[in-house]
Amino acid sequence: IKGEPVGIGRLERFVADYHREHCTDAPVKPEPNGHKVAVIGAGPSGLTVAGDLAKLGYKVTIFEALHLAGGVLVYGIPEFRLPKDKVVAAEVENVKSLGVKIETNVVIGKSVTIDELMDNEGFEAVFIGSGAGLPRFMNIPGESLKGVYSANEFLTRINLMKAYRDGSKTPIQHAKKVAVVGGGNVAMDAARSAKRLGAEEVYIVYRRGMEELPARKEEVEHAEEEGIIFKTLNNPVEILGNDEGMVCGMKCVEMELGEPDESGRRRPVEKPDSEFVLDVDSVIMSIGTSPNPLIRSTTPGLEANNRGCLITKDESGLTTRDNVY
Repeated sequence: IKGEPVGIGRLERFVADYHREHCTDAPVKPEPNGHKVAVIGAGPSGLTVAGDLAKLGYKVTIFEALHLAGGVLVYGIPEFRLPKDKVVAAEVENVKSLGVKIETNVVIGKSVTIDELMDNEGFEAVFIGSGAGLPRFMNIPGESLKGVYSANEFLTRINLMKAYRDGSKTPIQHAKKVAVVGGGNVAMDAARSAKRLGAEEVYIVYRRGMEELPARKEEVEHAEEEGIIFKTLNNPVEILGNDEGMVCGMKCVEMELGEPDESGRRRPVEKPDSEFVLDVDSVIMSIGTSPNPLIRSTTPGLEANNRGCLITKDESGLTTRDNVY
């Protein structure tokens, strides 16, 4: 009330950093209980589940599709927000020290199925923590042009594949004018990353207003401080290309907020005769993701809802398949 708000997040980070740098106690491995559990995905949830199960004596193996463990921590969140070697690698090593085995480059549903893990390899339970890695697009003309990225692909190229480094085998476009469509934390990460790749102008194009931006206020403030231009109450209707199939602009319409929809937020409504072209040479779509259908399509009896998310029966996370969580 009398001064600045308490920086709770920064205090938590200080405590975690201090503990990691000063605690030398090796984790105590419990007695094995004779049960095997498979964990799909080495992201935050998979690493947490594996560590907790290992402490209870379970023999745990994590199967990770990418070549590095960490999930969104390594492929999604930029280095300037989360130091990979310092924080993520330390967490992964901590889980390994508990006896957890991590197998990378294993795509469940392609390399091996859940049924094969349970029937042939002796795993009695499976935890699915594969995240939501399937990007969404708007299905507007021009989305297949060169220079259009999903935010997932754009950030993965930068964070996991280090495409910004000289000599990197993974290419990335160093665009001069970039439009990021969407208003969440991932959109802010993509916009700030594009700026670091050398973009002179980076736009956040969002169909609602500044008040409705879903990104954390702190992330929005950081983006503003770095010169990101917010074009709110605007919506893309077409991405324009040149003769070489490269992005050369994005056609947008202005929006205004109407009555609240089923989510309680005011519905954006298109303004008549408000079309304009934004001069950009790259577009990054950051309008959300959904789960990859590979696991559910290769696992009989594993039911999902209409958004592709696995249906669970109760707070335990049990799916419609016995012993699959």
